[in-house]
Amino acid sequence: MAETPAAAAPPSSAPVALKKGALVRLNLKAYASSLEATASDGAPPAYVVKGPGEILAIKGEYAQLRWRRPVPDVWLRLDQLEPWSEG
Repeated sequence: MAETPAAAAPPSSAPVALKKGALVRLNLKAYASSLEATASDGAPPAYVVKGPGEILAIKGEYAQLRWRRPVPDVWLRLDQLEPWSEG
């Protein structure tokens, strides 16, 4: 039986894979010049940038997010999100 090669560790600059249930926040730099930003009114609300938002579903390159506030769920591109940390 041939051994399978060990999987190489991803480089540190690789984006973090986000999945359903992950807590995230908006990466303001990635969002600022996006199509989603130009279609929205002004600057995004502070709770979107501070987080956390929970990923409810992923379809293609978009994630459906729910915030811990009484606001509607939103869809944002995965490359505009980053893992949430309490710090």
